[in-house]
Amino acid sequence: MHSPLFSLEVFPPKRTSPVGTIYDTLDGLQGLDPDFISVTYGTGRSSDRTLTARIANTVGEYGIPCVAHLTAQYLNKDDVDQALNMFDEAKVSGVLALRGDRVEGAEPAGVFEHASDLAAYIREERPNLKIYGACYPEKHPQSATLEDDIDNLRKKVDAGVTHLISQLFYDNEDFLRFLDKARAAGIEVPIEAGIMPVMNAGSVRRMARICQSCVPEKLEVMLNRWGGDNTVLKEAGIAYASEQISDLVARGVDGVHLYTMNHPCVSRRIWSNVKPFFV
Repeated sequence: MHSPLFSLEVFPPKRTSPVGTIYDTLDGLQGLDPDFISVTYGTGRSSDRTLTARIANTVGEYGIPCVAHLTAQYLNKDDVDQALNMFDEAKVSGVLALRGDRVEGAEPAGVFEHASDLAAYIREERPNLKIYGACYPEKHPQSATLEDDIDNLRKKVDAGVTHLISQLFYDNEDFLRFLDKARAAGIEVPIEAGIMPVMNAGSVRRMARICQSCVPEKLEVMLNRWGGDNTVLKEAGIAYASEQISDLVARGVDGVHLYTMNHPCVSRRIWSNVKPFFV
């Protein structure tokens, strides 16, 4: 295990792509030696559970611990039980309990309205399974204030979450400010900083809008200067993410969770830059 922690996120291939393409991603990530890889999940269809479990099992074939995402609001208890059984078979090391995004035209099941509800149920059904949760350095878009959001985060931890992974952010000061407030609120579980490399100007602005994340001036200058050339912007993004990570490690964070976006070449470049900072 690294000190601080170093982990990765991958997602199942798009429905129009062969499932086997995940092997290309995982092959490309070999040598990074993460402490775990998390696998994302869709909105709640049975096929989402099957695919996440299948990819989790594949990650395990590479000898890497896997954390499976599970979204709450469109699932009933039978759905969650089915997912947990699949994850048992895939030998996952933990589950990341999420509320999940709203889907237009779909009606929530009304059983697990919050991630804390799902976490409490998983803890009851699988008391030995590690439960991860998400946190938002710049607050969840639906929270009135950061303080309110941290109060809700406390509920997740009280429900059984023992490890937190943050939403993306582009200004380390936002994460460090959040971290101080979380610790002051009595949240003592490990909190990993989520880093998403910049590769496309439109994607950055879209994600910033969805997540209500700040785009600092330094990054805005990069986007304006190289936003029309993704090859050059990718190089700048690798440097930007590497600088973020080195600064966070120097400041003593618990860990870094790198959102790979299934681009192993970018992840490898970043890891090459920051590997000396992880023991």
